Amino acid sequence: MGWDPNERSLPSQVEDGIVDSGRSRLSQLGYKQELKRDLSVFSNFAFSFSIISVITGITTLYNSGLTNGGPLVMVYGWLIAGGFSMLVGLSMAEICSSYPTSGGLYYWSAQLAGQSWAPFASWMTGCVQHRWSGISKKFIYCGVQDIEHIFGGQPCYGCHTSSYAITLGKPFHLQWAVTASIDFSLAQMIQVIILLSTGGANGGGYEASKYVVIAFHGGILLIHAILNSLPISVLSFFGQLAAAWNIAGVFVLMLLIPLVATERASAKFVFTHFNSDSAEGIQSKPYIFLLGLLMSQYTLTGYDASAHMTEETKSADVNGPRGIISAIGVSVLVGWGYIIGITFAVTDIPRLLSSTNDAGGYAIAEVFYQAFKSRYGSGVGGIICLGVVAVAIFFCGMSSVTSNSRMAYAFSRDGAMPFSSFWHKVNSQEVPLNAVWLSAVISFCMALTSLGSLVAFQAMVSIAVIGLYIAYALPIFFRVTLARKSFIPGPFNLGRFGILVGWIAVLWVATISVLFSLPVAYPITTETLNYTPVAVGGLLFLTVFSWIVSARHWFKGPITNIDK
Repeated sequence: MGWDPNERSLPSQVEDGIVDSGRSRLSQLGYKQELKRDLSVFSNFAFSFSIISVITGITTLYNSGLTNGGPLVMVYGWLIAGGFSMLVGLSMAEICSSYPTSGGLYYWSAQLAGQSWAPFASWMTGCVQHRWSGISKKFIYCGVQDIEHIFGGQPCYGCHTSSYAITLGKPFHLQWAVTASIDFSLAQMIQVIILLSTGGANGGGYEASKYVVIAFHGGILLIHAILNSLPISVLSFFGQLAAAWNIAGVFVLMLLIPLVATERASAKFVFTHFNSDSAEGIQSKPYIFLLGLLMSQYTLTGYDASAHMTEETKSADVNGPRGIISAIGVSVLVGWGYIIGITFAVTDIPRLLSSTNDAGGYAIAEVFYQAFKSRYGSGVGGIICLGVVAVAIFFCGMSSVTSNSRMAYAFSRDGAMPFSSFWHKVNSQEVPLNAVWLSAVISFCMALTSLGSLVAFQAMVSIAVIGLYIAYALPIFFRVTLARKSFIPGPFNLGRFGILVGWIAVLWVATISVLFSLPVAYPITTETLNYTPVAVGGLLFLTVFSWIVSARHWFKGPITNIDK
């Protein structure tokens, strides 16, 4: 059975005499309840909040913020990006309330584009999100200006400020690279901790080779796959623990680091200092400010996870939207505090960005390490603080595997993956086990490209954030255009402001898509050129071409299974 544009009026699903509105709505949309619906609103929030993980994103991208504008841009740019991200999230939440399925974005596009356009809209959104999008904030950005990496003298994976392809993105289902990026950043964080624990870059500390880092990465993915093989009730506990760890970690670090530091920046420096000395060949302050926004925008991604968990969330038509909105709101608040707190411990930007410091150019690691070393003569406390961040990254990767596996489950349920029937299976504990291990294996294989070609590795991921945000914007665009009059809102809706908020969200995505494509260093050469727009244009062409040549003959959009 193909996608049916008409709502199905089916009996409500009842458990223990209580009707679950999310389960009932799922049946109306034509899907069986195959996953265990056991998540509370807090658990749903926890998955998105843990993937956004401001302590992870800000820590790993702090070099980028210091380079492009410094404190002023980080402090106020965070609020700008946070405000617009909330508008995007509100529009997504409204749609999620009406269509609470694990398919999320690509399913929404099919419903909102209308019967004639549904397969094409679903195909485009699914390809953009699953095949060539990702979350790129999680890759460790060392910020080394001379491209010499601390790891065995190898070039840094993205340390050069000439490229915003500093992270892994999210072949087929490139969405899995979000997991690769997060766990790879954790592997490198472990290496930084080992480096500082053994004396630092200037004290003969151990610098792991790229092969050791990949081994760390594989071990982390193995643990995440095992955890995600457990029942959703157990995973829910870890998700809630992750949310608590992220919040507590932010508050501890934002207070502890500046209190321990013997030298602190003034409030004037934190709130008004604009750093234009580190940008490579760029003199325009407005241009630098725009580039500085990207640190915040890279971090504030991943909140679509709440939508992908709706088939396991109680009252998902209400709690799914709440998860999206609360994850963004709490992330904006605690992230702003984290930026301000850490920046009070920043007194020498050039030294933090230098590859000659003890952390090899990894700014926040150097801040933590020197704060304790300057006061106590030892940087052990700073290393422990890095451990707090490492645990947050671990939880972030765990939640990412969860989200990825649910997307793979939903995509295969609709017959859009090779061997779909196998990946769609759930075990006796109602866990999509095959999709979980598929996500882990593919994520590891994608990270292996870094061993052979760093250029290919960066090229694969340079389109990551644009792809993800385009996937966010497509269903919103269909909501405010093709479905402007036909859209039937769910329990959560924006009322008469829905169209206005939707258009602002779409325009913001268009704006940041341009920002992601701007050169970040001058003069422009083959090494400094931002190839993102070329890559995005090429993949967009291939996506449309594949539709015309092949997919339009067999892909009919989301496939209901209630009658099977």
